[in-house]
Amino acid sequence: MPGRDALSEDCRSLPPAGLEADNGAMDRPALAAFLRSRREGLRPDDVGLSAGPRRRVNGLRRDEVAALAGMSTDYYVRLEQSRSPQPSEQMLSAVARALRLTNDERDYLYRLAGHNAPKRTPLDTHVAPQLMRVLDRLDDTPALILSSLGETLEQNRLAAALLGDHSGHTGFARSSVYRWFTDPADRDIYPPADRDHHSRAQVAGLRAAYGAAGPDSRAGALVRELQKLSPEFREIWGLQDVATRFEDHKTLLHPELGAIDLDCQALFTEDQGQALLVLTAEPRSDAAEKLALLAVIGRQQFSTPA
Repeated sequence: MPGRDALSEDCRSLPPAGLEADNGAMDRPALAAFLRSRREGLRPDDVGLSAGPRRRVNGLRRDEVAALAGMSTDYYVRLEQSRSPQPSEQMLSAVARALRLTNDERDYLYRLAGHNAPKRTPLDTHVAPQLMRVLDRLDDTPALILSSLGETLEQNRLAAALLGDHSGHTGFARSSVYRWFTDPADRDIYPPADRDHHSRAQVAGLRAAYGAAGPDSRAGALVRELQKLSPEFREIWGLQDVATRFEDHKTLLHPELGAIDLDCQALFTEDQGQALLVLTAEPRSDAAEKLALLAVIGRQQFSTPA
C-alpha cells in the first residue's frame, strides 16, 4: 500500500505499543493524509466488495469506507478534508476496522486524532486484519469473528440471518456469555437438550479469558456481574472448567427453517484473543438446502398463512 514507508518513519518516534501517551490536539492534516493513503491503498476485493464495470478510482471510494465503518459519507469526507470535529474513540475504532488497519496503524490513527492509543490486552476488540481478509471472502456460509468474551466483532450477512444481528448490543450485553445467563430468549437458538452443555462451554471459555486477562480486566468485571445475577452461572463457575475450543458440530434452531445441523471450525489469532468461526453444512444435505434458502430470504420472515 502507498505510504507505508512514510508511516514506518513516523512511528519510530511513537511510544512502545501498549503505552498510553497523550498526543494533545488533533492533527487534522496528518489524519486526513493518513486516511486517504490507507483508502487509496485498498482494493474492493480486499474488503469483499465488487469493483464493478465502471470504476473510476483504483482504491476504495469514500462512500464505501463510510458504509464499512457505519457512518455517513459526509462525515467521512470531512475527515479526509481536514474539516471534521474530533472523532470519538468509537468512530476511530470503526474507521480502523473499515480500513483493515494493523494494531500499529490503529494506534497511529488514534494519536493523530488527539486520543490515547488503546492499551494492548488479551481482550483487545480491534479485529485482526488477517481474520478480516478471510471473513471478507466468505459470502456463501455463515461466519463471524468473536472476542474471547464472546463479543461479535464482525459477522457476515448469512451469520446475521442465522444468529441475529449482534451489532446493536452495548455494555455487558455485547458478550454472548452475559446474554446466555441473563436473557432466556438467547437460548432459543439451541435445542433444549443441548443447553446445559452450552452453559458449561460458555463458562469454560470465559474462565480462559479471565485467566489470560486477570481479575481487574473486562473479563473480571463480567464474571463479577454474572455471579450477582445468575445462580446457574455461580454454580458452573465453581466447577473450574477451562476451554477455548469450539464444538465441532452444532444444531441450531432457526425460527423459519427449523433445525439446521452445521459443522463448526474456528481459526484463532496467535494470542487466542479472537476467533473466526465458520459454520458449514455437509454438501447436498438438508442443512445445505436450508442455508441456500437462508441466503435468499436473509432476515425476512415468511408470511403467515391467512
